[in-house]
Amino acid sequence: DTSYFDTHNSGEILFRYSNDAETASTGLIDNLKQFLSKTFSSISLVCVLLYNSWQLALIAIAVLLFFVYPMAKVRKKMKEILEKTVGNLSYVMTIYNETFAGNKTIRSFTLEDEFKKRFHNVTDMTFSLAMRMVKGTNWLSPLMHIIMSIGVALVIGCGSYLIVNGTITSGNFVAFIAALMMLYTPLKSVGNNYISIQNSFLAIDRIFDILDLQPNIKDLSTAKELTEVKKDIVFDHVHFEYVAGREVLHDINLTIPVGHTIALVGNSGGGKTTISALIPRLYDIKQGSIKIDGADIKDISQKSLRKQIAMVFQDNFLFSGTVKENVLLGNEYADDATIWMALKSACLDEFVKGLPQGLDTQIGERGILLSGGQKQRLAIARAFVKNAPIVILDEATSALDNKSERVVQEALDNLMKNRTVIVIAHRLSTIQNADKIVVINDGKIAEQGTHEELLKLRGAYYALYSMQFKKQEA
Repeated sequence: DTSYFDTHNSGEILFRYSNDAETASTGLIDNLKQFLSKTFSSISLVCVLLYNSWQLALIAIAVLLFFVYPMAKVRKKMKEILEKTVGNLSYVMTIYNETFAGNKTIRSFTLEDEFKKRFHNVTDMTFSLAMRMVKGTNWLSPLMHIIMSIGVALVIGCGSYLIVNGTITSGNFVAFIAALMMLYTPLKSVGNNYISIQNSFLAIDRIFDILDLQPNIKDLSTAKELTEVKKDIVFDHVHFEYVAGREVLHDINLTIPVGHTIALVGNSGGGKTTISALIPRLYDIKQGSIKIDGADIKDISQKSLRKQIAMVFQDNFLFSGTVKENVLLGNEYADDATIWMALKSACLDEFVKGLPQGLDTQIGERGILLSGGQKQRLAIARAFVKNAPIVILDEATSALDNKSERVVQEALDNLMKNRTVIVIAHRLSTIQNADKIVVINDGKIAEQGTHEELLKLRGAYYALYSMQFKKQEA
């Protein structure tokens, strides 16, 4: 679910799927084989002990039972320390990710020393936890030696008594001692193997903590396929909250006619982006309903719903790879002619033609080798290739300079033709021709209408418009 990634940092998730997965697999492969072989050989040797003297065998087995308590105590201590260690190592991975992704920000704000300090603090804490682990578990092997020594001493003492009484022969006793030493010798190292295996099992537990999570948003068994959109999008008394008890949207009633362009404007944090995220059902609403083509989106399969929606964000995520590979994310079956048509509609074809390898040019991780405007136009080309009937534009030009904005706006105008469009805009100059403008403030619809109608009302939209254009004039 999207909500899960909202509340968990990337380092924690990546650590579980990389480090924990490796710990679980290598730990089990390296140690479980030894552990099992020692277990089966121990069972055989116990049978030898019972054959030679059941009385002495009971003493030897009773001594083995004393292993259980220290092992259980070690597991409890290990789990406590490992949970803290995992938290620290997850944070280390988060620092790696943030340092890599935000290296320009770190350098421009001269934050190198601050990030070094963070890194050293967390690694020092991790080292302290590792030392606690060593101190908390290293006593296990010596304790095993002591317990076994006591066991051997008891067996020798009792064995001597049984020989004197004629209960067993000296030959039985020698065979018993030989089998006992063969049994106890591998068990001396079982403590180390046990710690490694427990570490692996705890890693598996952490992995399954994620794998066993059930998504909050599920398709109903009766979910229908949405193959086309011929009717309106309707919000009917919609309430929504990210955190229980804190509503973000309150009683939203909104109709978006098919083929129309609706602009959402308002103060920051008012709920505009949230509304756009509810249409593809990235989150489930608390109350009310959202209908597309007359059907509640909860009755539509998520995959078919999202196939009908193309989204262009303010900061679009581009994947490491080529121009072509990123465009094809919109439609993997698109041919080169379709891709070039999409690039032309996105006003990016001339730029791509000038690249050394054209469509096969690498753009770097997250499109680092492209400018902001080029990233936006590549994302628009991706939306063109998808050819979805519903388009959501979330502040698609707000981070661009005037020159880039004009080019991107032209590409967006091409994308918006003959589609149902929801535009979230900060610059009101870009949405004046929308069929309807909806002002969202504090999670509520303050007013809605055309640009001219809202200016005549002299309400919330008029205040936003006046403030913005006064700034431009100044």
